[in-house]
Amino acid sequence: MGYMYYDWTWFVIMIPCLLLSLYCSAKVKTTFSKYSKIPNSRGMTGAQAADALLRANGVTGVVIERVAGNLTDHFDPRTNTIRLSESVYGSTSVAAVGVACHEAGHACQHAEGYFPNKLRSAILPVANIGTKLGWILVIIGLLLPTRYDFVVTIGIILYSAAVLFTVVTLPVEFNASARALKTIKANHFLTEEEYPGASRTLRAAAMTYVAAAATAILQLLRLVLIATNRRR
Repeated sequence: MGYMYYDWTWFVIMIPCLLLSLYCSAKVKTTFSKYSKIPNSRGMTGAQAADALLRANGVTGVVIERVAGNLTDHFDPRTNTIRLSESVYGSTSVAAVGVACHEAGHACQHAEGYFPNKLRSAILPVANIGTKLGWILVIIGLLLPTRYDFVVTIGIILYSAAVLFTVVTLPVEFNASARALKTIKANHFLTEEEYPGASRTLRAAAMTYVAAAATAILQLLRLVLIATNRRR
């Protein structure tokens, strides 16, 4: 009976999430690949676009540097540094401008103390513990007699912090993209014909965060169902 229960939760809850995650991951790669082949008419590189966005928004003191890898672009608030991948930093593609400006959007959030961003940073340490320790406690608790169900409960609570982090990440990512696209349009980084390419690239990237949040929430639901079923 227990085996069938675990099997049911996996197939009904987790497989759809896995398929969604795979689809979103493939979508962002194909979209980035498509628009990374289209150069912008201004010849603006990703690094130049990020710098221009920061200046347009009155943000100073941010370092922009190159980082190895593909789609490894990120903003590090600890050092106030935007790190752009090799396919973005020196590229003049429409996709590179979009991605670079998105990361610069995160730097703007950091500079102005954007609340969801501060909340996410505050949650991060607990979320890291929850990601690593939550599952371990749940598994250990399920292997112990039912009188130790509190171990499972603690594991679920810790994992909930990781889930909350993925949920709070959504407004942070969507806002960074909105800032990027608004500045790109207002300052004519791209032409009207080029702008939709940057928008589609960022929209595809945003969907990966939606998929991650949905997966985390449903995984939490699965743990609650397993714990509830165990107590019956």
